[in-house]
Amino acid sequence: MTTTPNAVLRVAPATPADAAAHFRASLVFHADVSDVAAALAADADPGFVVLDSRSTESWDQGHIPGALHLPTALIPEQAEQLLDRSVPLVTYCWGPGCNGATRAGLALAELGYQVKEMLGGFEYWAREGFEYETWQGRERREADPMTAPRAGADNCGC
Repeated sequence: MTTTPNAVLRVAPATPADAAAHFRASLVFHADVSDVAAALAADADPGFVVLDSRSTESWDQGHIPGALHLPTALIPEQAEQLLDRSVPLVTYCWGPGCNGATRAGLALAELGYQVKEMLGGFEYWAREGFEYETWQGRERREADPMTAPRAGADNCGC
């Protein structure tokens, strides 16, 4: 009697070597909110620039302190005046349900910039309790315990 594998194993997992290549490649393209925040909070130059690719209205509602604002639609005409090709960029948009940072990353890469996408976008920046700026000043929300390390922890341990 042959049993049908469950939905998880219906397609067999990749070999360890293929899985390692896949996950390594993913890290080439992505950074997470906590890592970006830690790099920005350190006393040294983080070695990258954070770029908010959303509209001006979205930027005014809240953005990462120190981020540059360059809406995706304006990248082809303004990137060269605002950005240095020798400095890597980390793009973000609203959150996981928005592919604006992906579109911005594509536009920037096609112009010759090194770029990563910040997973979670502004939504997870705010949900993890990091300070952000609005047109009215700086704000911070209480960290969502489902997305952020417990109080007093330096990181999530992953």
